Amino acid sequence: MKEYYAIVIGTGSAMNFVEELQHRNPGKKIAIIDKDEPGGICLTRGCIPSKLLIYPADLVREIGTAGKFGIDVELKSIDFTRIMERMRGIISNYISSIREGLTSVPTIDYYHEAAEFIAPYTMKAGNETITSKMIFLCTGSKPAIPNVMGLESVKYLTSDTVLGLISLPESITIMGGGFIAAEYAHFFSAMGSRVTVIGRNPRFLPNEEPEVSGLAAREMSKHMDIITNHEVIEIQNKDGGKKKIIAQDRSNGRKVEVVSDELLVATGRVPNTDILHPEKSGIRTDEKGWIVVNEYLETSQPNIWAFGDADGKYLFKHVANYESIVVYENAVLKKNVKVDYHAVPYAIFSHPEIAAVGLKEKEAIEKYGEKNVLIGFERYEDTARGEAMEVKDFFVKVIVEAGTNKILGAHIIGPHASVLIQEIVNLMYTIEQSATTVRQGMHIHPALSEVVGRAFDSLMSPVYYHHSLKHFGLEQ
Repeated sequence: MKEYYAIVIGTGSAMNFVEELQHRNPGKKIAIIDKDEPGGICLTRGCIPSKLLIYPADLVREIGTAGKFGIDVELKSIDFTRIMERMRGIISNYISSIREGLTSVPTIDYYHEAAEFIAPYTMKAGNETITSKMIFLCTGSKPAIPNVMGLESVKYLTSDTVLGLISLPESITIMGGGFIAAEYAHFFSAMGSRVTVIGRNPRFLPNEEPEVSGLAAREMSKHMDIITNHEVIEIQNKDGGKKKIIAQDRSNGRKVEVVSDELLVATGRVPNTDILHPEKSGIRTDEKGWIVVNEYLETSQPNIWAFGDADGKYLFKHVANYESIVVYENAVLKKNVKVDYHAVPYAIFSHPEIAAVGLKEKEAIEKYGEKNVLIGFERYEDTARGEAMEVKDFFVKVIVEAGTNKILGAHIIGPHASVLIQEIVNLMYTIEQSATTVRQGMHIHPALSEVVGRAFDSLMSPVYYHHSLKHFGLEQ
């Protein structure tokens, strides 16, 4: 049995502090284990490769608007194979660089193997048995595969395997109505595929504000078919490798059938704990299999820490990076830093782009009371830059506590939403978290950022806000 100063499982955000571990403990050996290619989910099959694909899709949609401005542009062709090869080439270079770093450091033993606990603080990595008094679990997650009749008998894609496509499918059906489904629906429709999205929830992108998801569904339906409130109940093989997807309306039981060349299953993520077997080390998991941690990100077994997707809280790379800092400070520096999720931002890189942070309107009213909640709203088109861009109905919605001006949340749908929201996110990490700073700050005219400033200048009651939505035809 090999004994290590520390065992690190996962080569994503856990790598943020490995170098510091080495500096603080020169000569002591660290085991790093990852069954997949090094770099973590974000780099190898998540955020980075998908955004390398989505940027060309954004360009296609941008070119498609040129006619509105008197520009006669013809999109002659899209080289799908080249787009995919570019993505794979960039990712491959990153992976090779990380692998070289892991294998060239004498104090690191890199195991390209699956890791599993066999006893408290004791693991198997391939054929090797290893132990340590300090273990970091950054084990990621994997695509959820629903129990659907016939699914296992057809060749389907997931967010992992879709990156291996060489040729553009003429048609593709996407199971799921969340982040991953929206982004890949945008990509494939822009590339030229006939796209059908089937979601089981009554709303597309159900975790967004109703007016955001409604507008997203309306705009994206211009380029694809979006079917909501339908449960996929059966998949069948058809001639020529096609798949027949049979879905049932959850309200009335009526069935619809869709035949497509490819099927992408994008129904969420599940933990990897079925491989890890944390229970053999006395580590608690919840009913879904995510590792249970306390407010310091320590598991039920002292000095074993879990973060990133492993704890199942927020499956975002930026959250994993933040959690890695908390874990390092608590595990290594022996501080008592509590994790803080009061303002977790995210973006959906669909078309239109969506970004959000903090509370939704309903959550804010439940927590603070309707009389203590104000909502600000501004449409892109009501700013000079938005008018110049000829964008219609996209908007910024901000939620503020009346009296204190504390920012409670924000929701943006439209071009550059992921950039615009950062002004709000940063203020939510100040002591006051005050909207006053945005209102007093000078916004460049005529920059698109004015839409954020004006949203905070138009605070109103929730009732009046919904009257405004009805007036603009955006109420859901």
